[in-house]
Amino acid sequence: MASRDRSRYFSNVKRLQLISTKLVEDLLAGNYRSVFKGPGIEFDEVREYVDGDDARLIDWNVSSRLDAAYTKTFREERELTLFLIVDLSASLRSAGSAEGRAEVERLLFALLTFAAVQNNDRVGALFFTDRIENWVPPMKGKKHALRLLQDMLSFRPEGRGSDMAGALRTAIETQKRRGICVVLSDFKTAGYYRELSVLAKRHDVIAVRVSDPIDEVYPPSGLVQLEDPETGVTILASGASKSFRRQYRDFWEVHRRQWARECRRRGIATLEVRTDDDPVARLIDFFRRRKR
Repeated sequence: MASRDRSRYFSNVKRLQLISTKLVEDLLAGNYRSVFKGPGIEFDEVREYVDGDDARLIDWNVSSRLDAAYTKTFREERELTLFLIVDLSASLRSAGSAEGRAEVERLLFALLTFAAVQNNDRVGALFFTDRIENWVPPMKGKKHALRLLQDMLSFRPEGRGSDMAGALRTAIETQKRRGICVVLSDFKTAGYYRELSVLAKRHDVIAVRVSDPIDEVYPPSGLVQLEDPETGVTILASGASKSFRRQYRDFWEVHRRQWARECRRRGIATLEVRTDDDPVARLIDFFRRRKR
């Protein structure tokens, strides 16, 4: 990392740690774990069966060897695992407001990472475009969190597109223990709902949609050639046309509603953060509402 880039990196890290304080303190004050569905249970031991125990938990292999009924006991896992699935496709880096989608995504990533570390939980990440760009297994500790943050701030993806289905399949295959999976994306892709359903059956999934005001309202303008940042396909757009602006608005509104509906059907919590929002305030409000 060049000297100038290193200086910018540490400056960004310091800033992100400072603005994360309010979120972390709020989560700690409001019982951090209560906003998640929980990590589940893990096997503890086998003990002799007593009246009132669930017969479905009898360990028949042990019982047959010892010539008495023995049952399995379980305990709640003491730690949470947070796994962040991060979209680095070109659509998040496309033109928009000064505080672009990618910047908001990086901020949300940092906030969630520091919250997990503050509570001594494991945190890992998967970065994707039209391929898996990077995968970091969940671990504990501030050093690990800073490594994740450096990856997020300095990583230069090779791909431009967005294969969310592939990313979700990788998360399903690698995250065997129940945990919290947060998907950070603009969700401007398709063909991933089947994988999202499977992931939601195994984990507490939160879908965070990062958007820009230009995704909702096309500005009045002249004839402009627009290029899809992921595919390179171009179209002519006339911002002077009320019909075009209406069709543009309606298309993205239908897209947003479909995304929200499909997530609800799968029991997935959703959070929408625009580039003109305060991400810290949006996250705190989301966690407060979820706890209720």
